[in-house]
Amino acid sequence: MSVRVRFAPSPTGTLHVGSARTALFNWLYAKHHGGTFILRIEDTDQKRSDPAFVDDILKSLAYLGIVADEGPYFQSRRLDLYRQYAQQLLAEGKAVQEDSAVVFPVSPRQVRFTDLIHGDITVDTTLFERLVLMKSDGLPTYNFACVVDDAAMRITHIIRGDDHIANTPKQLVLYEALGFQPPAFTHIPLIVSADRARLSKRQGATSVNEYRTVGYLPEAFVNYLALLGWSPGGNKEVASPEELVQLFDVGRIRKAAAQFDQQKLDWLNGQHIKRASVERLTELFAQRLIAKGWLSQDYDRAWLSRIAHLLQDRLHVLQDLEDEHRYFFVEPLEYEPEAVAQYVRPDGVADHLQALKARLAQLPSFETEAVERATRELIAARNLQAKDLIHPARVAVTGRAVSPPLFGVMSILGKDKVLSRLEYAATQLLSR
Repeated sequence: MSVRVRFAPSPTGTLHVGSARTALFNWLYAKHHGGTFILRIEDTDQKRSDPAFVDDILKSLAYLGIVADEGPYFQSRRLDLYRQYAQQLLAEGKAVQEDSAVVFPVSPRQVRFTDLIHGDITVDTTLFERLVLMKSDGLPTYNFACVVDDAAMRITHIIRGDDHIANTPKQLVLYEALGFQPPAFTHIPLIVSADRARLSKRQGATSVNEYRTVGYLPEAFVNYLALLGWSPGGNKEVASPEELVQLFDVGRIRKAAAQFDQQKLDWLNGQHIKRASVERLTELFAQRLIAKGWLSQDYDRAWLSRIAHLLQDRLHVLQDLEDEHRYFFVEPLEYEPEAVAQYVRPDGVADHLQALKARLAQLPSFETEAVERATRELIAARNLQAKDLIHPARVAVTGRAVSPPLFGVMSILGKDKVLSRLEYAATQLLSR
């Protein structure tokens, strides 16, 4: 039997980490087995459902590279199907009409099923003595619509969060009543914060779109989501989506809750940035900088590529480009007050900076090696330690105490900008 799985979000909010991981596990399982991944939008809660959230779900899945083989299907467009099966149960005497609702009485019994992670589970139906199938407003309840859709869509495996375990026995009695063959069930562990509490927005459960905006590469975010509660084995952590598809095994999903680790996510993203091509990073940089108005549409690609090459090993997220390296793109320069006080204002520094400016102004070439040679010659000529000039020069041209290799930065900035900033630091920063 061909594997058929589904991801079935409700459009009552943006797509968050937990839901994204559920989508990913279903997609990985389908792709690993050469099966079909179906997207179903469960939008029967008409008061809370919003087309804007549908749009967010679709865009977020696209960002993650999760493409549906079928769908999206919308439950709001399938109401006749639910009514048809409700009428069938009424006609067979298995359901009853109560006011305008259709209700399914549940006789006392034990419901047993085998979860692919948790093993054998037994539930007493006295915990739910009746199930509403169709509400008085004519809309189906979650469990009824879910069973009808999963059967109609020929779903073979349901992979969803642990919080749905309580729904499974309710759905199994409906499968039986309708004469449907139930799928195999897998309930994956929930995601918790560092203090083991259920993940809240403050602790990391922000929308997938926010992670995209901050600058997590899609393959890095997918890599991290896959490791939340699952392990590929062999101490492997950095993996491409293609490798994850090949390695994915439901049997390696852990029972314990998965802990969200922001530092690990940042580390993984940094690893994927290092693996990316400079050409791709240049394009990603350009998209962000143009959107912020820091770069023109007809930008110098070779120049931006030099920045991408210089920063590739230093970024955890793409937003670091704007937060920590704006000195490449924005005037006037923003100076760290502590760095100015420590490195620019001491006696004699202004004179050193003016001398450096004069020496660099004579260079016919402003390549990295030429800038470094001229600077070190000045250090020797003035009998300075390297830090006595390099640290003040760094603050002068970047505004920061820490930067990528200074001479590479200066070469990329170009002679005119470097000379101007050295002059400003030597004459204007002393009194600020």
